Amino acid sequence: MWEKKGLIFNEHHSQLPIVDEYDSFYRIYYSTRIEGKSHPRFIDIDKKNFTKIINKGELNLKLGQKGFFDWAGIMPTDIINFDNKKYLYYIGWSVRKDVPYHNNLGLAISTDDGVTWNKFSKGPILHTSYKEPGYIGTVEILIENNIWKMWYLSCQNWIEFDGFTEPTYDIKYAESTNGIDWEPKGVTCIPLDDEEGGISSCRVMKKESKYFMWYSVRNKIDYRENINNSYRIKTAESFDGIVWNKNKKIDLDITETSEWDNEMVCYPFIVENNNNLVMFYNGNSFGKTGIGYARKTFK
Repeated sequence: MWEKKGLIFNEHHSQLPIVDEYDSFYRIYYSTRIEGKSHPRFIDIDKKNFTKIINKGELNLKLGQKGFFDWAGIMPTDIINFDNKKYLYYIGWSVRKDVPYHNNLGLAISTDDGVTWNKFSKGPILHTSYKEPGYIGTVEILIENNIWKMWYLSCQNWIEFDGFTEPTYDIKYAESTNGIDWEPKGVTCIPLDDEEGGISSCRVMKKESKYFMWYSVRNKIDYRENINNSYRIKTAESFDGIVWNKNKKIDLDITETSEWDNEMVCYPFIVENNNNLVMFYNGNSFGKTGIGYARKTFK
């Protein structure tokens, strides 16, 4: 059972925490909102005292030019350390006239241990196509036997409700041999059930021969402030990373007496720390109230 430990950071909107591990600290990347657009930021926290912020700053990643896939926002979604480089995968935001927005997956690379970043390309590395007709959102990547495995948010549809045009999305699977050229496999790993409308920010960990996944899930409509429909964090398990068994039970729930996560909990990121699991996550309003964490023993 998770033990909630409270807030780490709440100076401003800090959505979708992803974590990179250094010797003495964790670097938490997230996106904040400025004039309606997502901008990447980071904080460094002491590995022995998560509430001790030792550094914070901006990334030298500029939004794309008008007409490009990341003109309306850059939102970090995963980071991979490979071949003495850091691969920062990010969601590029653009706006549309028929629906509120469109997302594709971009990549920035650092060769100086995360000090500076360069976009791999002006265009996305995984995008809308005949294999993926909706949009690409949050991703999780593991490298096994020289195969890069990706579990990603895949938009399926848009529905109208109470003045909002709302997306529905599940989790699909893709593979790559280099982390750049991705092939969607047409496999739905985590489908939508019953009244579910969105499954996002899945995180996968492999222990021995079994895969474990944490993800946030919401209902189709009225999920922004209605606690009966808002995001909760659940789990799934798999022996091959393709076929998953979803656990119906909520793994991390809201705290009704809390001021920051009493409406929703979402966007988990899992790390191992001193024989425990640590979950970094957002609370109300998709990160508006900050980043917190919870801890439990992994059995």
